Amino acid sequence: MTAQPPRSASARPGPSTGLGADAGLVSGEAVELEIRAARLGSRVLALLIDIAAQFVVAVLLVIVAGIVLDSFTDNRPPDEALLTGLQTVGVVLLLVGYPVSWELLSNGRTPGKLAVGLRVVRNDGGRVGFRQSLTRSLVGVAVEWPGLVLPLLTWAVSVTVMMTDPRGRRLGDLAAGTMVIHDRSPAGFGYVPAMVPPLIGWARSLDLTRLDDGLALAVRQLLGRSATLTDPARLRLARSLWAEVAAVTSPPPPPGTPDWACLAAVHAERHNRARQRLARTRSVSTALWPELAPAAEAATPELTWPVRPAAPAPSSPPAPVTPMLAATPQGGPDR
Repeated sequence: MTAQPPRSASARPGPSTGLGADAGLVSGEAVELEIRAARLGSRVLALLIDIAAQFVVAVLLVIVAGIVLDSFTDNRPPDEALLTGLQTVGVVLLLVGYPVSWELLSNGRTPGKLAVGLRVVRNDGGRVGFRQSLTRSLVGVAVEWPGLVLPLLTWAVSVTVMMTDPRGRRLGDLAAGTMVIHDRSPAGFGYVPAMVPPLIGWARSLDLTRLDDGLALAVRQLLGRSATLTDPARLRLARSLWAEVAAVTSPPPPPGTPDWACLAAVHAERHNRARQRLARTRSVSTALWPELAPAAEAATPELTWPVRPAAPAPSSPPAPVTPMLAATPQGGPDR
């Protein structure tokens, strides 16, 4: 691991709404949710698992149907029309009843989707209902899988639609108003140092107007991954990044303050100001719509400094830094 040189503004990452969030789902507070839309690869894998499960179910149905027929016909050959009717019912149960039942009983998950970590939801993020599930299943059977109408052509059209749709939806999803999302979020950052108590006064006086989102994200990423870095590379990275941050913030920190402590203080102060702006916005909203006040008050975080006992990470910085940093567990105040 070697230290990286200071990055230019063009090389810094831009604002991000989440770790790969691309589903475009927005909460009632106009906040984009960190949810990823499922794409072709993961959905095909889930389909293959479901096909294997359906094959097992088909074998069990044939065995049960054979036992029942033998008991009612006294081992005589069953009627041809009866066999045809049972086959039709079995196919409908496997191709339509199987996905619809699982999605309704398991909140949008079939065994294949559950194994891969996918879930079917409405376009607004709500729970899928019987109508949506039945519609997407019928369209899927007709033109996608197995594709009763021109299989090869409809397969090609379905793959093209999934690859070009921004949310990775198939024809059944477009007809039913649904989409498939990743139900398991990727791993987040590690511990992020909270506000250093001796620097609270300096942090509150900071001018952060020139600290852009890309540079702030770089600070958060470095702090969150500090436990995976080793000295002296970690200290060189902190020094390099603090040089960029110091160039766009003022006033300077107290003399002798370690670079890690400065970055942690800037990060915590910027997040705290964002919380305050959110609280002011919610207060205006609740003044205009008083009926929203209880929900807004329940969702507004307390605007307090997250000072906790120190919990040094592996390969922690030298002695001048360790006593000042308070470790915040994963999913801390900036999440």
